Amino acid sequence: MQRLLLVGAGHAHAFVLEAFAKQPDPNIALTLVSDAATAAYSGSVPAWLAGESTLEEAQIDIAALCQRANARLILSPAKAFNPEVRYALLANGDRIDFDVASFNIGSTLHPPPRHSERLPHLLAMRPLSLLHQRWQALQEQIHLLPNGSIQRVVGVGGGAAGCETLLSVLVQLRKQRPDIHWQGHLLSASSTLLSGAGRLPRHLMQRALRRVGVRTHLNVRGQALVNGGVLTHLSEVIPADIVLWATGAVGHAWLSDSALPLNKSGFIPVEKTLEVSGKPAIFAAGDCAAFTPNLPKAGVYAVRMGPHLADNLRRACHHKPLVNWQPPKRVLALIGTGDGRAIASKGFFGVAGKWVWRWKKRIDARFIERFNPPFEN
Repeated sequence: MQRLLLVGAGHAHAFVLEAFAKQPDPNIALTLVSDAATAAYSGSVPAWLAGESTLEEAQIDIAALCQRANARLILSPAKAFNPEVRYALLANGDRIDFDVASFNIGSTLHPPPRHSERLPHLLAMRPLSLLHQRWQALQEQIHLLPNGSIQRVVGVGGGAAGCETLLSVLVQLRKQRPDIHWQGHLLSASSTLLSGAGRLPRHLMQRALRRVGVRTHLNVRGQALVNGGVLTHLSEVIPADIVLWATGAVGHAWLSDSALPLNKSGFIPVEKTLEVSGKPAIFAAGDCAAFTPNLPKAGVYAVRMGPHLADNLRRACHHKPLVNWQPPKRVLALIGTGDGRAIASKGFFGVAGKWVWRWKKRIDARFIERFNPPFEN
């Protein structure tokens, strides 16, 4: 009997659970450790932030998926990991021994330094598993604002997540409190938005931001929160009441004590098989993995890795040769703009419209339904 431990309930591990639900293996004892019984699907988060779906509609039911896969689910995150003796320690004090292990725990952010006590409200976009709690806290604060006040919302990060989040949040805040004058600003350390995308998708995003009154600041890096706003690398202060921080993804701090190899950002280097470099029968996928060549921290790559990870984990448990994973050269990005529209971007191709948003919502809904099928009576 091989003991397979899944650390984290990310998108790739949803595919692993699905694979074992469809093809059970009596010689593998499967355990998943997670801080929650549900996991947010990153693709559906913008619709949830914009108020177009409930939180439940944006989540995968990990507990039910574990039940179908005959996997033991322990609702306590890992806090220590020993790859040599092969055990993980959980936050609840449990020790889980394993033969084969896999990490799919996403990433987090370095919170910005704070140089005052009277700071803007910070909404950090990572870790994703705690976003709903942070969003709820912000909404409670919004309800207490006086009528007719001015609120400046500053997004830090000019990638797809930063743009999408700012647009979705602004739309929802304006719906909740139409009596307040909401101003939007976006800071991008790069000279363009959507770095890596083609000129047309970047133009479409800039147009979407202008349409809702967002002022874009290119070549401006947010460095810290100060009294009244965001301090930039140019020693200027961008006035802000609310700051959405969506840049600077790093690995979880507890990994630094795990004896796993980590790169300078705290991510786990993996081979083309998704096996951790120098650590046989230990794997990593999604944001927490550092692949060569480097891949963007985007959920689409965890989704693409998922089926391959499932196959290689089964192979590792049976001591069979592993198979390399080949990342796609280009991926389709569907980026919501918060106003019932979305941008489709793939390489230099770009198109926008309401139909793209409807297309994105159908794709996201089918993805979640794939892992949340109705139970048979």
